[in-house]
Amino acid sequence: MPHVEIKCFSGRTEEQKQICADRVADVIAKTLGCKKTSVSVAIKDVQEDDWKAEVWDKEIVPNFNDLYKKPGYSCDEE
Repeated sequence: MPHVEIKCFSGRTEEQKQICADRVADVIAKTLGCKKTSVSVAIKDVQEDDWKAEVWDKEIVPNFNDLYKKPGYSCDEE
């Protein structure tokens, strides 16, 4: 029962989100060998100004070693 949560900046349409969720579910089902009906996908909008506090600091940094696809950017203060 894979579940995926996607967080992205606000501004995508409902249609874009639905297409993304469907494609992600297809790839997960094929790659992990499960039924597409077993896959759930959530897409949550995050304001750009809140990204560091809500996503980078709370989700990316603490789970960095678990990320199979690491971000190609940094939110570290210089």
